[in-house]
Amino acid sequence: MPRQTVSIVGKVKALLRGFFAARGGNVAMMFGIALVPITIAAGAGLDYARGAVVRQQMSTALDAAALAVGSTTGLTQQTAEALAQKYFDANYSGDMSNGKPSVSIGSGGFNSSGSVKIDVTYNLPTTLLKAVGTTSMPVTTSTTVVWGQSKLWVALVLDNSGSMRNGDSNGTQMDALKNASHQLLTILQNASATAGDVKVSIVPFDVTVNVGTSNVNASWIDWTDWEAPPQYPGTDYDYEIPNKWSSNPSTISFEAWGPGDKCPFTDDDNDRMTPFGFKCAKTPTNGSSTDDEIPDSGTYKGYICPAIDSGDYGNSVHRDRYYNGCYTSTKVTSGNTKVIVSNGNGATCNGFSSSNCSCSGNGNGKSCKTQRWTHTWVKNNRSTWGGCIMDRHRDNNTNYDVSNIAPTAGATPPKGFPATNPQDCLGTTVTSLGYDWTTLTNKIDAMSPNSATNQQIGMAHGWQTLTDSPPYSPGAVPANTSRYIIILSDGHNTKNRWWGNGSSTGTSDTDLIDDRMDEVCAAAKADGITVYSIFLNISSSGNSAPLQNCASDSTKYFALTSTSAVVTTFQQIGQSITNVRVSK
Repeated sequence: MPRQTVSIVGKVKALLRGFFAARGGNVAMMFGIALVPITIAAGAGLDYARGAVVRQQMSTALDAAALAVGSTTGLTQQTAEALAQKYFDANYSGDMSNGKPSVSIGSGGFNSSGSVKIDVTYNLPTTLLKAVGTTSMPVTTSTTVVWGQSKLWVALVLDNSGSMRNGDSNGTQMDALKNASHQLLTILQNASATAGDVKVSIVPFDVTVNVGTSNVNASWIDWTDWEAPPQYPGTDYDYEIPNKWSSNPSTISFEAWGPGDKCPFTDDDNDRMTPFGFKCAKTPTNGSSTDDEIPDSGTYKGYICPAIDSGDYGNSVHRDRYYNGCYTSTKVTSGNTKVIVSNGNGATCNGFSSSNCSCSGNGNGKSCKTQRWTHTWVKNNRSTWGGCIMDRHRDNNTNYDVSNIAPTAGATPPKGFPATNPQDCLGTTVTSLGYDWTTLTNKIDAMSPNSATNQQIGMAHGWQTLTDSPPYSPGAVPANTSRYIIILSDGHNTKNRWWGNGSSTGTSDTDLIDDRMDEVCAAAKADGITVYSIFLNISSSGNSAPLQNCASDSTKYFALTSTSAVVTTFQQIGQSITNVRVSK
């Protein structure tokens, strides 16, 4: 175009020189001659304006063509050029009076794994410029599309709490989540020009996450709480019941109980040991029914097995906890073999079997004594573990629950991932980062609603799947890799390892869980991870402050009120993180 402009200007100048050199004629003749350069100038402006419009129309169509090429794998330069021409033709709406504009990929303009530069040229027929011999003017534009420059690591952190059973006229929230997740996996798979360029992990969560029983011998599992005996009510969780412990030195100590006696643990205040949040289980099996009597025969004779803890007494951290073991009872046969259980006129062996306890004396001198026992805590075999782990250790100095710090076996305080009881253990396990799309699809299908909501632990493990350390160990993050967490939850936090009862919201306990959620989200984002968060609340148009705060920015937070919106939102996110880019 610059050469064309010089030629036209030269001709106009020559005409003007002739005009001003003339000395004859009259006013009408001079006016007529003056119209010539004016008309030529106007014609040039008109044709150049037409050229600018055509160039914009070509540029828009060329961008669409370049995106089509960038989104298609396995192209050669020849097939890429043909595809680009096809998409350009379909999207171009400008002048074609001189034929279709021609798309081309010049030498060195095509890189099958990274970028493509596409040119288009069109000879636009002129209008008034034809008067000076210019019948057409070339209009050219180009664009470069870039793809495959960023590998993707994507963690899908998906709420599997019990409320995901809820739904609307379009189906349940869980069904919507599965459908949307399948479509998202398809988008991610199709975005991978080379196998392994896009990797995905899946982290189903409720109160806990399930890392799989195959990890039972992993060094990063912390068994401290799993194997600990009951603790003294009201204290921290590293004090167990001493052999001679009671709530008051004047009351009966633990050594008084053995086979055939009543269970020493009660969840009410009576004449036995101080109230606990649990009774006795019939067997060491978690979930075994309770019994008010210590077995007097059979395999578990003398076993004193704490049942599940309500958390109503002592430290609420024990709520819903199984104690994975039992006390055995061994008779003391030498030295002081008896324990006084009551004295005085009203002395009785109430609570102790007649085979162990007897009374002697009369009136105020009456005394009842029972057999003395020693007790040994016997831990359950770890094979009873269901694969679930709870929030990591936290205190005033260590916040492992909101970090991705690598676990260290035997560390104090524990840095591992703590095994937790099989009660309500989430059935679907975490899938480590990978690109086996069949396995990922099957994992989505296996999800099932369960228990209460703890978004914090889901976020923590989503981040951990993108971190090169146990328990998931995906390897070092490759160069030019973008890491994402996509978290969806349908409700508010109701319970974690320390706080909440699993149903109430808006309490001081749930506020504390939300605070931990804020911290883990902030830490993950500081580590360079982009977070998309989705709040699915079909019952109202409410908001989730923790999920909103968790998103990397306001454009990455979605508050949905229908199950149908889940699919479109996941599609939008998938297209956003996989989109090829028109660079210029």
